[in-house]
Amino acid sequence: MEWNFDLAHILETAKKFWQHAGDKKVFAFYGNMGAGKTTFIHALCDEIKVSSRVGSPTFSIINEYVYPGGKIFHIDLYRLKDEEEAIRSGVEDCLYSGEICMVEWPEKAAGIFPDDVVKVTIEAADGNTRRIILNDEC
Repeated sequence: MEWNFDLAHILETAKKFWQHAGDKKVFAFYGNMGAGKTTFIHALCDEIKVSSRVGSPTFSIINEYVYPGGKIFHIDLYRLKDEEEAIRSGVEDCLYSGEICMVEWPEKAAGIFPDDVVKVTIEAADGNTRRIILNDEC
């Protein structure tokens, strides 16, 4: 599945994403620095009515948000060295918690993800447009 969007249509794309995701819980977001991973995750949180303040977990590693259906773990592995550091930080516990997990920079600890992880790639299509590509697992 693939969508192109700009900031003016990001919430529409977030709605399509959730409709397509079904009951999937773990999402691995791939993309270059500045591709829009955090911005899109923020839109995903807005779409499902997260009541907590949504922010970048770059320094905290894991942010926990509350929404009407439970919790969301927003995880950023950018600053971690390897899978062992991710495990010590509690990332693996989040991934297998049954709650929604949205992980930026998953390549830092690829071996700890569940088999049914949905791989999401975000890339710049042009200066204002982003492309989101979901793997076929969804």
